[in-house]
Amino acid sequence: MNAIPGAQRQRLVIAITGATGAIYGVRLLEHLRKQGQVETHLMISDAGVINVHQELDMRRKDVEALADVVHNVRDIGACIASGSFASAGMVVAPCSMKTLASVAHGLSDNLITRAADVVLKERRRLVLMVRETPFNLAHLRNMTAVTEMGGVIFPPLPGFYQRPASLEEMVDHTLGRVLDLFGISSQLTPEWQGLKGSTD
Repeated sequence: MNAIPGAQRQRLVIAITGATGAIYGVRLLEHLRKQGQVETHLMISDAGVINVHQELDMRRKDVEALADVVHNVRDIGACIASGSFASAGMVVAPCSMKTLASVAHGLSDNLITRAADVVLKERRRLVLMVRETPFNLAHLRNMTAVTEMGGVIFPPLPGFYQRPASLEEMVDHTLGRVLDLFGISSQLTPEWQGLKGSTD
């Protein structure tokens, strides 16, 4: 992607972890690459790579090619591990329960959870697209803990009021809502105009 002339692009950290829903992370990268106004920093966990292949028939290199910068999850010394690295925040799409638990307890046991910890301590936006059903009590408590720290828990639950005609439309609508949280214009989510017509 080309930089915006005379301006530094906004940065967004994106992680894909080992929960079902790899399409959310991949479509997010695709939209941001097409838009060209956001510099994406990507991490994929080992389990995330497995899910990308299982669900989308894609290889690690295919997904990494969609990002501006790729970081190894074991590279704790990467730029995104420091609060001095300016960004709009971070999205984990999808977010496994293991990653959620690590963030909730501040473990910083790999670059994904370290980067999330940095985003929280710098009071930036952290969005975790958690995927698991049903939730057990540990899941719920971990989600509460992250929320209390300022993170946003965003299970990718589809909305049907826009009458999506395909899986991609359902995914894109959710991603539009996620990008709205960062003030990133995407035009993926039409503004709700209220109910139309009579319900009689």
